[in-house]
Amino acid sequence: MELTGSPEDIALLRRFSPLDSMRAENLVAIARKTSRRQAPHARLLFAEGDEERHTYYLLSGTVDLLQEGEVIATITAGSPKARRPLAHVLPRPYSAVVTSERAEYLFIDSEFLDVMVTLDQTGAYHVAELRSTEEDGSEPPDDWMTALLRTKAFYKVPPANIQALFMRLQRVDYRAGDVVIKQGDVGDYFYIVVKGKCVVTRESPLSKEGIKLAELSMGDTFGEEALISDAKRNASVTMLTDGYLMRLSKEDFRSLLNEPFLQWVDYEEAKRIVAAGGKWLDVRLPSEFDQYHAKGALNIPLYSLRLKMKSLDRNTHYVVCCDTGRRSSVCAYILSERGYQASVLKDGLAVTEIARTA
Repeated sequence: MELTGSPEDIALLRRFSPLDSMRAENLVAIARKTSRRQAPHARLLFAEGDEERHTYYLLSGTVDLLQEGEVIATITAGSPKARRPLAHVLPRPYSAVVTSERAEYLFIDSEFLDVMVTLDQTGAYHVAELRSTEEDGSEPPDDWMTALLRTKAFYKVPPANIQALFMRLQRVDYRAGDVVIKQGDVGDYFYIVVKGKCVVTRESPLSKEGIKLAELSMGDTFGEEALISDAKRNASVTMLTDGYLMRLSKEDFRSLLNEPFLQWVDYEEAKRIVAAGGKWLDVRLPSEFDQYHAKGALNIPLYSLRLKMKSLDRNTHYVVCCDTGRRSSVCAYILSERGYQASVLKDGLAVTEIARTA
């Protein structure tokens, strides 16, 4: 059964780490990509060595984790251990087998989840930092920014480039009746509706006036194909009311696909840096940090890095780490821009002995 993003679904997701700290609008997006599943007694959920990128959260029942056929741990729904994903390290260090009469669990694409956790924290400070002010002095809602960060086309943008993405957006004001894009034209911009409403229409041999396909309002996006292809517009978009849109050119998007220069290190090199006087800087959430972390690591979550950056030593070489490398690459970029010496742990903690022995 697929979740819908209802208040009940949001409350359900908040039972688990790191979902418990995320903004509601981003949990809605996760909910819509989450399945609620059941499994009978003795069902194998995943096998030791499995590398499928899926995250499992136990909702009810019990599950045994086995390594080489021996029970290493028993996870019971509602327990502190059940707040974490089941053996989310890849390749899986354990097999998971249902030991209760029946078990219920959440099933989420791990890549999507990691993107959303990263963007939830990245977007939090970029929205606060880059939000503009309306002519009447009020601030526009940040829903359009959140919608942009959730657009699938932007998963390809390295997280460290999110700031540049917002800075390259252009504001365009429109009057009711203005045509934003015309069917048949070559795509050149991606658009986000910030204020006002638009109508989407498509011409056909039977209707030159155009068939109404949809209405768009604040937070809706269109023109994604212009970012990744040279496809022609398959519909027209016209303003229904006065308002303004933000737009990003195809050329800007393509340049933002380039990874900024970062110093990546593998786990062995990271250990050598720390042994020589460096420091682990873990940028995951406190609830994730508590599950496992490198000995002596500092924990400064991505969302609070700018506030706590002054507490860091400019003479220390920091090895920035998270589960996958996505959040840590953002932080390393921010630190490097400000003169700190920072390297990024390649592939993240999830593939190291630190996670496997937790």
